[in-house]
Amino acid sequence: MERLRFTLDYTPNANHSGVFAAIHHGWYKEAGIDLELQHRDFQHGGIAKLELGIADVAFTAMLVLGSYRKHDSFPIKAIATAMQNDLSTIAVLAKSGIERPAQLDGRSYASCQAGFKNPTVAALIRSDGGQGDLTFTYPEKISSWEALAEKEADSVWIYRNWQGVQAELAGVDLRHFTLGDYGAPYCYSLVMVANTDYIAKKASTLRAFLAATAKGYAWAAENPVKMAEILYEWVAEADKHLTFLKAAQAATSPHYISSKTGSWGHMEVEKVNAYLKWREAQGLETTTVEADALVTNELLG
Repeated sequence: MERLRFTLDYTPNANHSGVFAAIHHGWYKEAGIDLELQHRDFQHGGIAKLELGIADVAFTAMLVLGSYRKHDSFPIKAIATAMQNDLSTIAVLAKSGIERPAQLDGRSYASCQAGFKNPTVAALIRSDGGQGDLTFTYPEKISSWEALAEKEADSVWIYRNWQGVQAELAGVDLRHFTLGDYGAPYCYSLVMVANTDYIAKKASTLRAFLAATAKGYAWAAENPVKMAEILYEWVAEADKHLTFLKAAQAATSPHYISSKTGSWGHMEVEKVNAYLKWREAQGLETTTVEADALVTNELLG
């Protein structure tokens, strides 16, 4: 058995379902992988855990990957995407009167301390005709619709298929701005990443890990109700409501498998390059970055 330490980006949710399905069915063990699943501790992000040598593979946002590569020499690449579509949105209260990103000028955005997303939010406002004049706040409940409901911020970046479903079931009406609808071609919101040295040395281990993971996501795509029941065993106590989990899983399962390849995990180089060129045009990159430097599909089946 080959040990592989894998860390989540957030508390367990439907974006991670394929991993939980593979664990449940024993597919990692069948592949010879002794998986050590690490939950996010909110002191170290996934990429930081890679750099510290306490994790081998991590979930992170493509946006964070791009930002990290710009500021740090630690070489990392995305080796798979969890979902084929960007399910993240900038959310505001429906009753706020904010009908498009440009109207966020002079408003507040609930951020995390790392602040990787802040420049992108400001750039989105500018690309929609605004000035990008936004106040960044750092509430305790980051990336949560609750920050809006409790008036700690006017906007927040959430996953519509998870926090968005939570808000809907709680009777909180949100308006969602998807980056791609406003000239920002954000592609893969959640990707698996690894250090390039680890990729080179442990390619066969990673191939086995990704094959088992792909099997898990394919199963989750075909069995959303059963997947919700498995997910129940993993989520935080506050999320242990089957009505919510079934709704969230139903909103997520259709996005795991590529309609082009019929498989899980593959990233389209054209989409990644379009996003990177947008970042460069918005001044979020000081040098030209090509997709080949950030992503690889070589370990996927």
